[in-house]
Amino acid sequence: MMNRYKKMMFAAVLTGACAVQTFAADQLSMEAKRNYNGIKNNILKMAEAMPEENYSFKPTPEIRSFAGMIGHIADAQLGTCSAVNGAMKQPGASKMTAKADLVAALKASNDECDTAFAALTDANATDMIKTRRGESSRLGTLVGITMHDQEEYGYTAVYMRLKGMTPPSSAK
Repeated sequence: MMNRYKKMMFAAVLTGACAVQTFAADQLSMEAKRNYNGIKNNILKMAEAMPEENYSFKPTPEIRSFAGMIGHIADAQLGTCSAVNGAMKQPGASKMTAKADLVAALKASNDECDTAFAALTDANATDMIKTRRGESSRLGTLVGITMHDQEEYGYTAVYMRLKGMTPPSSAK
């Protein structure tokens, strides 16, 4: 009876250890995906919330318009994530000015990044890929686009504030 109990306990501990190992196996890639999804959603909400007439707004003459910011984000995502996906695409959203076109371009770039992040695992995180800026690890490249998105979101949030709007991350 005692031997059977020990075997059952061993099996339970082994099963638990395997479950913990499985959970932790893709911890880095899961965190990267979670961070990307957060900023992706905020940028899309921002692009959708800004009225069409404010897409030409520039806080100062020397910087991009709101449309230019959304186009820049879409282009950066499309270029980076398509490289991660193995077929670098040519961006063109930064030349767009209409809200509908820019929101569509942003959604298309989000789709490209969703594909790249979905394929990310801890096992392939250190695979080297070619980007417009040279070689980088898959994880480093995807964390880089998330950091870029966060930076651009911070700038663009000011555009919303200057128009009396609350950025999505503050509206929660």
